[in-house]
Amino acid sequence: MQIKILSPLWGYEQINRTDFLDKIKNAGYDGLDTWLPETFAEKRLLFNYLDKEEMCLVTHQHAAEGSTFKKFRSSYFSNLQKCAEPNPLLINSHTGKDYFCIAQQLELIDTAAEFSAKTGITVVHETHRGRMGYTPQMTEELFKKNKEFLLTADFSHWVCVTESMLENFTDILQQAIQRTRHIHARVGFEQGPQISDPRAPEWQYAVNKFLGWWDEIVEVNEQKNTPVLTMTTEFGPPPYMPVIPFSQEPLADQFTINCYMKDLLRQRYGNYC
Repeated sequence: MQIKILSPLWGYEQINRTDFLDKIKNAGYDGLDTWLPETFAEKRLLFNYLDKEEMCLVTHQHAAEGSTFKKFRSSYFSNLQKCAEPNPLLINSHTGKDYFCIAQQLELIDTAAEFSAKTGITVVHETHRGRMGYTPQMTEELFKKNKEFLLTADFSHWVCVTESMLENFTDILQQAIQRTRHIHARVGFEQGPQISDPRAPEWQYAVNKFLGWWDEIVEVNEQKNTPVLTMTTEFGPPPYMPVIPFSQEPLADQFTINCYMKDLLRQRYGNYC
């Protein structure tokens, strides 16, 4: 098994695309985790760069919409097709809405499974607020009905929603770990989806908790002979990043923090990188 560590594009949209790609390549990232650009020219630039530099790509489905469930499902499938264009390692999906019923969520999971069967591209469903997997409880109900679908583990959302370090959700957490094929390596805490700085001593309890969960995911994927496990250092910009009142200056530099996380993961999982 190989581990590939990816950078998000989120938070760096204002930077010239080629300059940013050079920046993450020079920083030692293996690739990029992002939604796709809108224009043909921007897509060509991105795809050609990653191909030339032999960097990996995870694409991101987050834009499905619709005033009815039928329209949402159609939009969802259309967006999966768009995400498949560059033949990514996998598609990370913000699937469903937190107010959809179980049957509707399962229908979207089936839509993704049919898409994967036709294209050979795995779709992983992110544990994200406002989406299908917004709580451990909802996700557990879906697990009971569907034994196959896979996850992007972004447990920062679960600790925020449950106001806990998931002490009371051991069983569902273990099921989620078994199904994880992609990690968003952001550390949350009981009152928010992102700690201010993973280097700070006051946050080490949270960093260590998340590292323990990621260790288990690595072990599971090694046992399953997963060819490539991807991890994205997904500390985000404001408002995820806390800011100083009035000046609105971020408390820390997003790229510096993400590079710190990249180096921490590479040191920890060096045998796979």
